[in-house]
Amino acid sequence: MAAMIQRSHVGRRSWRFLIVIAMAVFVLAIVVIVQCSSISYGIGRKSSWPPLLEEAPEASSSFLVSPINNPGISDDSKLGEIQKFNLVGNTSVSASSNDEDFGDDIESISNMEFRDRSRPPAVEEAIELEPKNREPLQIVSMALSKNPEKGSLSLSKRLGRKKHSTTISQMNSQLHHNLVSAISKRPQRPSARDRELLSAKMQIVNAPIVKNTPGLHASSFWNVSRFKRSYELMERMLKVYIYKEGEKPVFHQSRMRGIYASEGWFMKLMKESKRFGVRDPRKAHLFYIPFSSEMLRKELYRKSFQSVKELEEHLKSYVNHISHKYSFWNRSSGADHFIAGCHDWAPKLTSNHMMSNCIRALCNANVAKGFKIGKDTTLPVTSIRSQERPLQDIGGKPPLERHILAFFAGGRHGSLRPVLLQHWEASKYLDMKILGPMPRDVESKRIYREYMKSSKYCICAKGYEVHTPRIVEAIYYECVPVIISDNYVPPFFEVLNWEEFAVFVAEKDIPRLREILVEIPEEKFVAMQSSVRMVQQHFLWHKSPQRYDLFHMILHSVWHNRVFGN
Repeated sequence: MAAMIQRSHVGRRSWRFLIVIAMAVFVLAIVVIVQCSSISYGIGRKSSWPPLLEEAPEASSSFLVSPINNPGISDDSKLGEIQKFNLVGNTSVSASSNDEDFGDDIESISNMEFRDRSRPPAVEEAIELEPKNREPLQIVSMALSKNPEKGSLSLSKRLGRKKHSTTISQMNSQLHHNLVSAISKRPQRPSARDRELLSAKMQIVNAPIVKNTPGLHASSFWNVSRFKRSYELMERMLKVYIYKEGEKPVFHQSRMRGIYASEGWFMKLMKESKRFGVRDPRKAHLFYIPFSSEMLRKELYRKSFQSVKELEEHLKSYVNHISHKYSFWNRSSGADHFIAGCHDWAPKLTSNHMMSNCIRALCNANVAKGFKIGKDTTLPVTSIRSQERPLQDIGGKPPLERHILAFFAGGRHGSLRPVLLQHWEASKYLDMKILGPMPRDVESKRIYREYMKSSKYCICAKGYEVHTPRIVEAIYYECVPVIISDNYVPPFFEVLNWEEFAVFVAEKDIPRLREILVEIPEEKFVAMQSSVRMVQQHFLWHKSPQRYDLFHMILHSVWHNRVFGN
């Protein structure tokens, strides 16, 4: 009996020993996993934007501050108050001189308190908006500054890993394929308005060749005769009904300054138009939903919305309201309705199934993220500094007086610009004026404009999204735009042949930027610069719209896509 009790005690001691060993092994495994994760953190992981501060060595919580306390940071493709920071050691980037209206973008949140000092509420909501496949924001750290070649190579490789990249030539092919398909398309149950649009389509397709086109630079258009006929039919026929429903500020409120001013200017001029506006919706060819994507985003703060989904639901409830009150949305499933949204979030806010047929005029025109060539159209990004004088300082030097080959100045927004700056900011070539952010004082802004007026080519590198106001700025100052933004559909793509007056450089070819520009013959540059001056009229806002100006060109793009989508 004593022997049995002794064996029992020995057995219990063995089991206890084994349990202790197992627990020790388990704890050791956890420690190893944590250590490995911390080593690889920021190298190969896929995280939602933005990266945590720990990813940048020597960074501290002082970098994530209220926008009102750090007005020096701006972004030409993300809303000012949604701060994304690139860090160089312990220095936050300052604004480029062309981001002049950034201060206006943060007026509405000047008294806002952050719920989390390490992450502003705007950032929290942006995280939910970002696509799951988006790569984390590149942090430019002290280590990168010490070894620019290594950092540059890393970023270049990162750009090269993009899953999809559509070239301007591929976009051209898709556009013409869509137009050919649309010519034979017929509505199944045509209404009176459908028959009018069908007649307009046939007249445009069969437009006689016009050799004399006063006011139009023929070579800048795919087919100037068709455009002229289409524009004349628009002036004569088009009627637009503007929904009266909806309350300010999301609906019917125009914001006329800043980098999202296009949607505000269009809304104001559309509502004031006596030529195109119609009170009887039964006479309308198009229905305009007068909402502001920027103001809808601002509701996130005022009403404490918890997610971007709630913003989508806010717009969806409006569409439900007008579809129940009127028969017009249901009649066409929204195909004869259109919106104009310039904020980065506009594509996301209007991507729900209910608005899938709606014509969208978008600044963020990215074919890799749902922009449909032939249905959607691109809204030009125009950074308006003065509502009373939208065309101040316009113009530039003649070709022979432009001694700078290429010019760019701006912050390190997104993944592309660090590559551009690392390759060319310290270049040995004096004719490559590639700069980082410039100060925001009046004199620096004047110098920025003078650089554009004195340069042959103005580099229009995308920021966080595909668009940038530099494209229209370059046209304002009669500088040939060099567009470095894969998947971006340029404005008025339906009618303008952009390769006649702009240069398109693939993002992966940034190391060859100067080589590409130098290879362009001087006579070709002179012809392109002349074309820029000729198409300039199509990118100008006027308080009272003028023929072929920006208001009419935006409306014509919507009209054109409706005619050929009918």
